[in-house]
Amino acid sequence: MMKSKYYILLFLAACFLFSCKKNEVSTTSSVKQDLIIDLNKLNNEIVHFQKLVSNNKSQKEIVEQFKKSRLAYKKVEWAIEYFMPDIARFMNGPALDEMELEENKSFEPHGFQVIEEIIYPEYNIADKDNVIKESKIFQSNIKQVQNIFEVITISDNHILDAVRQTVYRVITLGITGFDSPILQSSISETGESLISVLKPMESINSNSKTLEELKKLTRSAQKYCEENNNFNTFNRAIFITEYLNPISKKIKTFQKEENIKNVNKTSPLKPEIETLFDKDAFDVNAFVLSQEYNFTADKSKLGEKLFYDTNLSKNNNRSCASCHNPEKAFTDGLKTNVSLTGSNLARNTPTLTYASLQNAQFWDMRQLDLEKQSVDVIQNKDEMHGSMDDIHAKILLNKEYLALFKKAYPKTAKPEAWQIQNAIASYVRSLNAFDSRFDEYMRGNKNALNNEEIEGMNLFMGKAKCATCHFTPLFNGTVPPSYSKSEHEVIGTPQDASGKKLSPDQGRYIYNKMPQLVGAFKTPTVRNAAVTAPYMHNGVFKTLEEVVDFYNKGGGQGLGYEVENQTLPFDELKLTKNEEKALVAFMKTLTDKKYQ
Repeated sequence: MMKSKYYILLFLAACFLFSCKKNEVSTTSSVKQDLIIDLNKLNNEIVHFQKLVSNNKSQKEIVEQFKKSRLAYKKVEWAIEYFMPDIARFMNGPALDEMELEENKSFEPHGFQVIEEIIYPEYNIADKDNVIKESKIFQSNIKQVQNIFEVITISDNHILDAVRQTVYRVITLGITGFDSPILQSSISETGESLISVLKPMESINSNSKTLEELKKLTRSAQKYCEENNNFNTFNRAIFITEYLNPISKKIKTFQKEENIKNVNKTSPLKPEIETLFDKDAFDVNAFVLSQEYNFTADKSKLGEKLFYDTNLSKNNNRSCASCHNPEKAFTDGLKTNVSLTGSNLARNTPTLTYASLQNAQFWDMRQLDLEKQSVDVIQNKDEMHGSMDDIHAKILLNKEYLALFKKAYPKTAKPEAWQIQNAIASYVRSLNAFDSRFDEYMRGNKNALNNEEIEGMNLFMGKAKCATCHFTPLFNGTVPPSYSKSEHEVIGTPQDASGKKLSPDQGRYIYNKMPQLVGAFKTPTVRNAAVTAPYMHNGVFKTLEEVVDFYNKGGGQGLGYEVENQTLPFDELKLTKNEEKALVAFMKTLTDKKYQ
């Protein structure tokens, strides 16, 4: 009898496993089939676009067909961006050279944004061959994508991960105009992006009640975009809080109901979050070198003691906190600090708050992680002029430090040199509060911001184009939604307050001799900007009002400087005085509670 039951259970288990495997294959097959069909439709739109260009049709016809092609792309973007980000970069990435700094190489951009710059706002028929060439490159990328989709497996957990990433992309890149900077067709495209994720979710469970609720919410979001499709007046505050965040939560509910596990990967965004604005949404450990460098509270406590210890400097008179004052959000309030000999340093002291959520450190991005950043400063002869060997030797003789190191690194018998760097870095990794009034508002407290501040938020993410470089919600240059790369910008910063000359500081070019990097600096966070004046790599601007005025005029080129490689759009933003005031008011809402 027991043996009979055993065989029955074995048979049922085999049937269940076969059924699951069959369903997964069926899911993969249907999703891939839909993608191939949509890719063919996209290709047809590109072919039609080519014909209009070849036949010298009017700019209006060409632009309208271009918009149709972009809409067709939005139907498959969720999968291309997730499974093939390197190809996606050359289909709808920025019209800027892609650089491989390790190999000292750069690659010309291709795709929609390159074509957009050629055909709009003015189209010269002399550029016809160039447009056709770019569209053919786009077709070859479509073919490459099709070939990859034919051979890869698309599992349910990857579908859900890609869907969630699509919502985050809409928030951070879509409604900000990042991928349609000139035509500004992002709002009408947003609805298509959101609708596109429903089909792959249906392949998981088309009878889900939560999915039906998600469909209604998504269609309402699409309708909102259709009825409010003016890029400059679009209310992003309402759209995120009343549509995108609820959509994000429904997707998470669907995942839980279907018992779909998170994708096993290291990601700056924690898989358990419901929205991009959850307090603990970001994982600092995704930016560390390896697991032994991971953040712990004990490491942070040790790092805090080291951070305030003047014994780390050669003359025992300067600590990390000497230049990174915690009361000023870990800046110093100076245009530039002074060296140990009393001369002025070349650059402004940046905030350490949220510094751990970047893939490069220092204004020139010369170090990739906080561990190297700390030792760079400690050993710099102008800043601390310390010796890591000497510091290590001192620690080995200090009982208080030995006890703290033992608690922070229990697997090692005595403190090791790399642990000093890691402990200081761990303390810096603890400085991300995410408790500003902006954060409260995004989590549902509608009284956290007033009307002027909400207007400023909409300007920041819209007309003023701030969020195309300072990505929401980190407000730095770490590119969402994968957060695997931090950007630099060339903005043409003045040398001094008179604004007569361009800053001579060559930025990243000092360490990477590529012409695109002359005057390139890391895009810092705008969080806590209200308490971290002065601004820019050289501290040239004393107030946020001056910063906004500079951008409103079009940066260095707008001021008349020769900045051939400027990445910042040099056209005037045409912000009114009231809009400038609202923009500053919004940036002040990004201040953490402890600094308010």
